[in-house]
Amino acid sequence: MVRPLADTDRRWMEDWLRRAWGSTTVARHGAVVDAARLPGFVAVADGEPVGLLTYDRQGDEVEVVTLQAEPEGGRAGQALMDAVAGYGRDTGARRIWLVTTNDNIRAIGFYQQWGMDLCGYVHHGVERSRRLKPSIPTVGNHGIAVRHELEFALDLGSSDGPGI
Repeated sequence: MVRPLADTDRRWMEDWLRRAWGSTTVARHGAVVDAARLPGFVAVADGEPVGLLTYDRQGDEVEVVTLQAEPEGGRAGQALMDAVAGYGRDTGARRIWLVTTNDNIRAIGFYQQWGMDLCGYVHHGVERSRRLKPSIPTVGNHGIAVRHELEFALDLGSSDGPGI
C-alpha cells in the first residue's frame, strides 16, 4: 500500500532520510534541497513503513528528489514511482524527472525498466554538488567512483507509461 506522506510522518521521515542519505539534504545539479520539507509518498507493508519517495513540483514538472525502499527488490519502489506518476498525471504535470549518480547501477536499471529514459548526463556534475554537500562519498556502490550525474525522465504525455 502507498499513501501520501502525512504531517505525523515527519519524525519518521527525517530519521529514514538520515539513515538512507546521511542527512535530510540532497544535492544535485549544483543545488541543495531539504527533502524533509517536501511532499511525498510512503510505502507500507504489514502496518510498517518500507519505503519513502519525496518530490518537488516546479511548474509542469515533478522531480523525484529521493526514493528509498527496503528491502530492495520488494516492489515498494515501483509502487512509489507509480504513485508519483499518478500524482503527476492527475495534476497535469508534463514529465517526471530525477537525478542519480553513475555508481547507482541498480537504480539505473530500475528507472529504465520502469519506463524512464536517460535524458541527461552532467560530466563531473557530482563535484559541483559535493562542494555544497561534502558528505557525498567519492566512492559508491560496487567500488565505482561517484563523479557524474545522470538525469532520467518520463514524459507523462506519452502513451509509453511506466514499463514495470
